[in-house]
Amino acid sequence: MASVTSAWVIHHPHLKIREFKKPFSISSWSHINSHASSSSTKLFPKLQFSGRRRNFIMENPSIYSLETSLLLNKVNSQKKEDYPVEHDVVEPEVFAWSSVILPFLFPALGGLLFGYDIGATSGATISLQSPELSGTAWFNLSAVQQGLVVSGSLYGALFGSIIVYPIADFLGRKRELLIAATLYAIGGLTTAFAPSLNTLLIGRLLYGLGIGWAMHGAPLYIAETCPSQIRGTLISLKELFIVLGILLGYFVGNFNIDVVGGWRYMFGLSLPVAAVMGLGMLSLPPSPRWLLLRGVKGQGSLQEYKERAITALSKLRGRSAGDKVSEKKIEDMLVSMKSSYQDQEEGSFLEVFQGPNLKAFIIGGGLVLFQQITGQPSVLYYAGQILQSAGFSVASDATRVSVLIGLFKFVMTGVAVLKVDDLGRKPLLIGGVSGIAVSLFLLAAYYKFLGGLPFVAVAALLLYVGSYQISFGPISWLMVSEIFPVRTRGRGISLAVLTNFGSNALVTFAFSPLKELLGADNLFLLFGAIALLSLVFILTLVPETKGLSLEEIEAKLSE
Repeated sequence: MASVTSAWVIHHPHLKIREFKKPFSISSWSHINSHASSSSTKLFPKLQFSGRRRNFIMENPSIYSLETSLLLNKVNSQKKEDYPVEHDVVEPEVFAWSSVILPFLFPALGGLLFGYDIGATSGATISLQSPELSGTAWFNLSAVQQGLVVSGSLYGALFGSIIVYPIADFLGRKRELLIAATLYAIGGLTTAFAPSLNTLLIGRLLYGLGIGWAMHGAPLYIAETCPSQIRGTLISLKELFIVLGILLGYFVGNFNIDVVGGWRYMFGLSLPVAAVMGLGMLSLPPSPRWLLLRGVKGQGSLQEYKERAITALSKLRGRSAGDKVSEKKIEDMLVSMKSSYQDQEEGSFLEVFQGPNLKAFIIGGGLVLFQQITGQPSVLYYAGQILQSAGFSVASDATRVSVLIGLFKFVMTGVAVLKVDDLGRKPLLIGGVSGIAVSLFLLAAYYKFLGGLPFVAVAALLLYVGSYQISFGPISWLMVSEIFPVRTRGRGISLAVLTNFGSNALVTFAFSPLKELLGADNLFLLFGAIALLSLVFILTLVPETKGLSLEEIEAKLSE
């Protein structure tokens, strides 16, 4: 077992809780037992692990002797240097970068296809409603019909999030992503060849179901299969793939905007990408942590699932089947997971709202909620109007403005990817959300009394986009993927995805009525106040998870 710096906590009803800190492995336990006689070692018949914290639980409280007390005092009185107080120090996993590319790339394509839908839809709706370019007899869409075309995938994503909630842990991360790729392909194909508006809407709904499944399965698979020291980089890189998808959608839309029936090409291009995603996922093994979870929950032979997990991890790291490094890593995971499930019945449907699970949901759900209700969908959606109101004629060309903003989003997300495992999650969140608040107050000031200074609107818009892309953009999904305990991770992320898409829909549809009711200046003031509230939430409730394994994060939330 890998040596880690951990806290030893010895629990006994007749003893004061003692906490010792020193690097240890299984051999350390043998060393302690070597100092005790057979009677005192009976006090420690069972060894439990919970992430970084190893809890030695004395299951026979009636057996207590002076010798045991002396033993505990001896361990506690060791020199300070023998028990250095160090936190969050973990022996890093050895891996080759080449071995983590494909296990990241194929799930991340699910994020790229999500972003592509956002970018392509903006151009497709223009093409679809053009009498000259639509290529259909039903181009004259009403406002409601246009709204359904645009938001059809969003409704599908909401529905997909609900469907996946009760069955996520049964299916596993790999199967989820295979289903997502299939839904993407069917949805894209149906939309591209739609002979009528109703068929088009069915295709949009199916594609949205793929989004809901992919946005649940992708962060889970990446988080559970990648080395902990680069988990932040890879999951943030998935956000970069979403932005890359948006850019790709913008470019495809701009290229086909003057083609008759161009909207069919815009929607249909998702099909080959979905095929690559599906074939790629077929070549990857299941998540080792999910395999162990199945065994620990008694849903099959534990030994068989353990062997499959070792094989899966060996394949993911590009090592020979059953290598010793993978075997030790799986042993560590298994011992931690057993501790989480020790003496517990299978969780109920509502377990995610109890104890440490509720704490994780408040953190993860809160982040994705604030990600949306600070105005993200609306500010970006109305970016062209903001620039137009500032007097910039380039804003009249919506596709070019969208491409420029998309490029800036891509660059700033790249900054977050490079820094998330260096600076940590919380500093990026604090800095980025502070920038979001400032930008929203600047937009409010522009609409209220700085209308003669158009550069203020441009600066505020760019500050908003940049701040969002180094904070809420990548970090929210990163935290969601790592904050939930393994016992409820599948269901917890389902609820977080549902919260995200639900709040996205709410903000998107409420923006125009609120703008008419409050005025643009007061609406941006409201968003700015919510941004300040989210900053308080981050400062007080969100923990730093940089460099910690998923098991360590679970132990940290349980304290």
